[in-house]
Amino acid sequence: MTRFFFDNCNIKWQNLEEFENLAYSILSIDENNKIIDVIFKFTANKQIILHRHLALNNTFVIQGEHRLYEPSGTLKEVRPVGSYTSSPPSNEPHREGGGDEDVIVFFSIRGGDGVLYEILDDDLNVVATLSMQDFIGLYKAQQDTVEK
Repeated sequence: MTRFFFDNCNIKWQNLEEFENLAYSILSIDENNKIIDVIFKFTANKQIILHRHLALNNTFVIQGEHRLYEPSGTLKEVRPVGSYTSSPPSNEPHREGGGDEDVIVFFSIRGGDGVLYEILDDDLNVVATLSMQDFIGLYKAQQDTVEK
């Protein structure tokens, strides 16, 4: 079977300083319906910060292998390229990352005006949050960067 690769060279990847091994590009935000469409790129064989999703997340793996880890770092689940998952809000903390190559995953985040993600330390204490307003701010900053 022929394997095809997703060409992401024209995507203007953005970074959050406090999030290692993660890049993003927000595709659109529908404020009325509370939907954020974004693609994330997770570094190969690395894990991002511990967090939990407080909103519905629909995901589609575009490239690579999307790996989910327990808070301890133990591999929990592997989602191969082409996998679609719909995950309801959950109090279950986890880490995410790429397999042997960078993974690119489309996320459609279906939330509200409140907190969409909680960022946790290794003791499971909330150290930061991301809300709809935070994503709107990131999207505006991204648009300013792309236009320059």
